[in-house]
Formats: sequence, structure tokens, C-alpha cells
Amino acid sequence: MDPTIDEAMAILMRGVEYGDPQIKETMEKELRQRLIESRAEGRPLRVYLGVDPTKPDLHLGHTVPMRKLRQFQELGHTCIFLIGTFTSLIGDASDKDSARRQMTPEEVAANAKTYTDQAFIILDRERTIVDYNDRWLASLTFADVIRLASNFTVQQFLARDNFAKRMQRGDPIWLHEFLYGLMQGYDAVALQADVQIGGTEQLFNLLAGRKLQEYFGQRPQVAVTVPILVGTDGVLRMSKSTGNAIGIKEPPEQMYGKVMSIPDSAMLNYFTLLTRYTPAQIAAIEEALRLGTRHPRDIKMELAREIVSIYHGDAAVGPAEEHFKRVFQQREIPDDIPQHHLTAPTSVLDLLVNAGMVSSRSDGRRLIQQGGVRLDGQVVEQIDQMIEPGREQVLQVGKRRFLRIVG
Repeated sequence: MDPTIDEAMAILMRGVEYGDPQIKETMEKELRQRLIESRAEGRPLRVYLGVDPTKPDLHLGHTVPMRKLRQFQELGHTCIFLIGTFTSLIGDASDKDSARRQMTPEEVAANAKTYTDQAFIILDRERTIVDYNDRWLASLTFADVIRLASNFTVQQFLARDNFAKRMQRGDPIWLHEFLYGLMQGYDAVALQADVQIGGTEQLFNLLAGRKLQEYFGQRPQVAVTVPILVGTDGVLRMSKSTGNAIGIKEPPEQMYGKVMSIPDSAMLNYFTLLTRYTPAQIAAIEEALRLGTRHPRDIKMELAREIVSIYHGDAAVGPAEEHFKRVFQQREIPDDIPQHHLTAPTSVLDLLVNAGMVSSRSDGRRLIQQGGVRLDGQVVEQIDQMIEPGREQVLQVGKRRFLRIVG
């Protein structure tokens, strides 16, 4: 049975944020009207998400807007996954406090391939249109760009938070950075979009798309923006560079363990933005936490099972959970231990020194010789024992010092 308009709105607006109550009210009203018209006319909405392939791999933070696109997809709408093969060459500064490095066409092409491969872990391959914005942006003339630019003032761009901060600091703002908003706005025109999905930091660019659509005689798109996902530290934006990311291609036991390491305060945010749960299911979890009828650890384990299931399938959940119980719970290892990212085979001694778990190499040798160092619960007997990357492991020094090793 098809959901009612109210039920569809509850799904589509779950986790959506704008930072402005008036914009939220306007977008909700317009989306509801579009859904009503779509159902009456039997015409699915054209919904798109644009991504710039700036990195070769995706983490859970990248999947938040993708999951929103999947919700539209499951409601029967036409969903377009747009690869920013041209906008990547400019560099988006929306979420940066400095200019983003401009990429080469070769880098963009290589990353675009991995993005599409990984995106279909979330999106339905058979029902997704993949497009590339160099198809229309590369052919714009200089006169076209001037016409697009005539719809905006410099003050509108400088009022954006990231540009305003750079102005106050006296940092340079490059002219090409202004062009990014124009280019992304023109994507909406080229796609004749009804709805565009993006992060909250992208709101200006989504609204630019509305303005340009009106300029070209189109009905302005509905902007649907989702918040930035915090990383495993519960504070900073999820990012591989800050070491708080959960990659969607990470092994199941590593993914499970990382989810278990997030602070309790981040759980509802993760349930809302990353899972397949309905609004009613999430409300029940929130109520259980509020009343104390369920232990937060049990709820977090439920979250970890759901996320592993999404990216590795149900069969991977049991072994991942057993690994966590064996390594962490049964040995009374705390969940929130420091992490160390291992990219190449490293000796236990080197890791002890590099991670600051011992004061010197001689101190490390002494501890190993005395049986005071364990790897996944097993006593390390050889000073030159190597640790291989690729799976989650726990290094223990004495009774109370732990280090989570992730590859």
C-alpha cells in the first residue's frame, strides 16, 4: 500500500535541517504540494543529488544525503545521482574556511568511477540515473557565464559564513570560488529538477539553483538539506583526515567496533541519518533512552548491527558482534579507547612508541619481555612481532592502557 502524503512527508523530512524556520516552512509547504501534484498527475518528481568526487572512498558522512535520495527512490520518484565532473575542477568552498585545491581531470575521472561503484551500495542501480555535469557546464560560453552571474550580487556571496570569516581574517577569496555556486545552480536548470538534496552547508547553492530556474522560466526546485554527520568522537565533522570516520568499505568487525565507540549523545543522530528505521521506530528508541527502559549499550549494539547489515549484509552481523564481544566486552575493555590508523605492517614495539603508550623503546622492550603487552588478548612474546593492517585489533599495555588499531 502506498504511503499517504503525511506518511511520505514524515519520511522525507526526517533529519532535514535548514537553520532558518522560514525556509523550512517554505520548503515543507512546496514539497507537500509537489507530492500531491505528482500523485494526482501520475508523474514522478525529478530528484537529484550532486557529489564532487574529491576523494576515492566514501564514509558514512557521505551517505547521509544518499540515503535521503534513496527514500525518494523508494517512494517511486526519478532519482539522479549527479557526478560533479566539472564542478570538481573549480572546488567547492561551502564547507571550508580556505580555498579548496583544484583537481585535475584525471583525478576527477578516477574518483568518479569509485563513487558510482560505492553509491550503489545505497541506491538501487536499476532505478538510478547517473549523470555528469561536464556534459552541459563544459560547453557554456563566457557570455553564458556572465548572464548567470548577473542574477547575483557580490554581497550575497560575501554574506556566506565561510567567506565572511575569511574576509574578517584578511584571507584571500578567489574569484573562481564565486563561480562554483553559479555552476551548481545551473545543474538544477539542466536537469529540470523538482527537488535537490544536499548538506546544510550547501543551502546557498541549492537556493541559487532555484533563482536560476526562475530566470530560465522553470518552476524553482525544492531544497532538501541534511546536517553534517559528526564523527566517532561525537564532536567534529566525520572526516578521514581527522581520523574519526567510518568508511563504508571497512571490514564488518571494524565498522561494528567503531560504531560502538561513538558517544551515547550521538546515537539518535546516527539512527536518524544512517539507518533504515522509520520515524516511529526512532521515536521509540528516543523514548526508551529518556525513560531508561533500555540500556544505552544495548541500543548502540542495535545501531551497530543495522549499519553493518546495510553495508555488508545480514550474514556479517553475527561474526562482527561476536568479535566485539570477544575483544571488548569479555575482556572488560572500554569502548571509547584511543584509535590508531595503521596503513602498513608495523612492529608491536614501533607501534607502542609511535602511539605514545611507552616512554621509550627500551621501556617497550622491557614490557614485552615481562609479558605486559597483549594483542587481542594474547600475550606478545616477540619484540619484533608484526601487526598487519586490514582488521580491527586491540593492543593492551598493563591492565588499563588500550589502543584500538584500525586499518
